[in-house]
Amino acid sequence: MVPARLNGPVLSLFRMVTGLLFLCHGAASLFGVLGGNPMTGRALPIGEWPGWWAALIQLVCGALVLVGLLTRPAALLASGSMAYAYFVVHQPDGPLPLRNGGEPAALFCWSFLLVAVLGPGSWALDALLSRPREVATEPAARPSVPA
Repeated sequence: MVPARLNGPVLSLFRMVTGLLFLCHGAASLFGVLGGNPMTGRALPIGEWPGWWAALIQLVCGALVLVGLLTRPAALLASGSMAYAYFVVHQPDGPLPLRNGGEPAALFCWSFLLVAVLGPGSWALDALLSRPREVATEPAARPSVPA
């Protein structure tokens, strides 16, 4: 059995790896780095629907999820974009992800949904920003002692 104290760090590592991989997909399609867009090997033309916009979502949401900032909304948007990719791009080629090339879209969709539901884990900017701040107090005044 895994100790409960590992839940937050392991969830954080899962979130970070998933966010980094998603960010890399976006960077590849937007900037032509890391092998470029999987279909062409180049950067997508600016504003091209839906690929360029999907890549922008991948880049921005991947970065936000990676660092754990606005994690739940970013993960939900990323999950939805991958559901769209699966059903619009891959599913018309057949119902099974193994046959239609939609495995990455399906895995990203469900991974981001998991992060959206469970939250960012303990190692996240969201967790750091939601901690209550300690109020600085002045030291108690010393009672005056008559001489």
